[in-house]
Amino acid sequence: MSGQYTVSFAPHLYDKSSTRGIMADVVIALLPSLAAAILVFGWRAALLTGVCVLSCLVFEGLFQIIVKKPVTVFDFSAVITGMLLAFNLPVGLPLWQAIFGCFVAIVLVKQLFGGLGKNFANPALTARIVLFLTFTASMTVWVPVQDVIVSTGASPQVTDTLTSATPLRIMHNGDMHLLPSLWEMFIGLRGGCLGETSALALLLGGLYLIVRRVITWHIPVSFMASVLIFSFLFGVDPLYHLLAGGLFLGAIFMATDYVTSPQTARGRLIFGASCGIITMIIRVFGNYPEGVSFAILFMNMLVPYINRLTIPRALGVMKP
Repeated sequence: MSGQYTVSFAPHLYDKSSTRGIMADVVIALLPSLAAAILVFGWRAALLTGVCVLSCLVFEGLFQIIVKKPVTVFDFSAVITGMLLAFNLPVGLPLWQAIFGCFVAIVLVKQLFGGLGKNFANPALTARIVLFLTFTASMTVWVPVQDVIVSTGASPQVTDTLTSATPLRIMHNGDMHLLPSLWEMFIGLRGGCLGETSALALLLGGLYLIVRRVITWHIPVSFMASVLIFSFLFGVDPLYHLLAGGLFLGAIFMATDYVTSPQTARGRLIFGASCGIITMIIRVFGNYPEGVSFAILFMNMLVPYINRLTIPRALGVMKP
């Protein structure tokens, strides 16, 4: 009997999902937040997002052409990096600084480490931190939220919102009387980065990803739960710390990154809870009022060790 056979080890599992399909789902999940950002901040939000997406696509394509690797710009991964980076920036950031951030994310963090699936840290988060350390002044300028239509029951009315300072900065300064209401923070009528203000839009995107089985609940729930618990223990308002800053954006879309998060459910719970604890330590005791980006990046570096501790050994394999 002649012929060629493909020999592989069990288990033999087939899954219809693809990298392109998963990334497309993430893009869809981010669209409500983009719409909310445009409503709250105006069309500058769309411009900044478009510039970041286009820059990431160009940098990825050019790098792969230069090093003679397959061009993978159509798998949507660079699109997601561009959108997430834009969502972590003030809407008024100069475009050339955003483009520099895209270069850091795509070339320095992603492609130089081997491309998709091989980067040790989240590219968009790393680029955000580089921009914050390099261009601190422009990365901490928050434009006032524009006039928006808010329904108040019988008829809509125009409200002239709010303050340009972020809720975390207001709490950090102790000016609690200047805080927006919890409802305003939930729908996004507050200062902050482009894509982090509307918890409602981010929750809708997160629920879509869970229903589509792109992500699991473990990291977002453990991340948010630990923030609530440690807010209470540290004597600060749990609900404001849950809704303030980039917690929803980080917990749902950035901490759940396949490449830089643990592979097991137990590992994801450890990862998410640790991110929440570090976030609250920075927020309460640090000089900088936000800690989500730093917490996720720090835990990204510990993922190999979390995997090693939580991935079950194969039957019959002895301890090293």
